[in-house]
Formats: sequence, C-alpha cells, structure tokens
Amino acid sequence: MSKPAAPLRGRAARLARLMPSTGPSTAARTPFVLLVVLLLGGGLITLLLLNSALNEGSFRLSELKRETTELTDEQQALQRDVDSRSQPDALERRARELGMVPGGSPAFLNPDGTVRGNPTEATAPPSPSPSPSPTPSTGAPADAGAPAAGPSGSVPPSGAVPATEPDPATASAAEITPPPTSPGR
Repeated sequence: MSKPAAPLRGRAARLARLMPSTGPSTAARTPFVLLVVLLLGGGLITLLLLNSALNEGSFRLSELKRETTELTDEQQALQRDVDSRSQPDALERRARELGMVPGGSPAFLNPDGTVRGNPTEATAPPSPSPSPSPTPSTGAPADAGAPAAGPSGSVPPSGAVPATEPDPATASAAEITPPPTSPGR
C-alpha cells in the first residue's frame, strides 16, 4: 500500500493555507451571500419605487403649471373685460340703455344736519322724435343740427342736463367738498 502523505513543508504549506478548504466553511458563506443579494434586490426595488413616485410628482407638477397658466389667462381676459366695461363712456352708454339720466346739482349734508348746496332734480333730456330726415330751410343757419347755446353762451354736452345758476351764497359752500367719513362713525 501507499504511504501516508507527508506533511507539506515550506512554500507548499503556505499555499495550502491560503487555499479555501471545501469543508464546512462553504455552508457558512451561503447565508451571507443571500443577505447581500436580498439587500441589493431590496435597494433596487426601493429605487424603482422612489423613481416612479418622483415621476408621478413631476407629471402632477406639469399639470398644475398648465392649469395655472390657463387660469391666469382667463383671469387676465376677465380683467380686460371689467376694465373695458368700467370706462366712463361704457358706463354712460349702459346707464342710458337702462334709462338713467345725468344727475342735477348735488347737495351735501353737514355733520350737524345742515344742507350745503342747492339740489336740483335730474331731468331726462328730450328724446329725439322719430321724424323723417329734416330738410333745412333757406333761412336756417348752416349748423342746424347743433344744440342751442345756453344762457351763458356755451353749448351743453350731448345728453347733459343744463345746470341752473347757483345761488352766490351757496356756490362757495357747494365747491367745498365734505370730509370723508367712516361708515361706522
């Protein structure tokens, strides 16, 4: 028979110690490898979930930005509409459509209850009669369609109610505007 193997010496012994043995140490590495694989797999799944959540947030953000742009455009269009309807000529035209007339001379109440100014009633200007086109006579002035001049020689604006001459005593009081007051005082 053969002789038992002699113990290794020198360089061969050192190499033998460096080589892994095929015994029980292989079984001890299996749980460690499984742990590393599970940690790497869990990390990848977590990254996938995080990435999809960020993408979902990005889509929601772009949708909200688009909605904000649409609402801003709508708000600006509505503001332009309000501005166009708030112009004095548009307000006057709408008031005339509703049958309103320019007011007369205002009067103000002082805090002590006295009246300042000489109030006059607002009257509607005469409505134009639906007559056929007038033919100017030979003796009519060239500007027959112009309104007649008032007592002071000035022509009142179209649709304005001519104001009566204010009383000199109350004219200076009417020029002074009352101080603004708070609603609760």
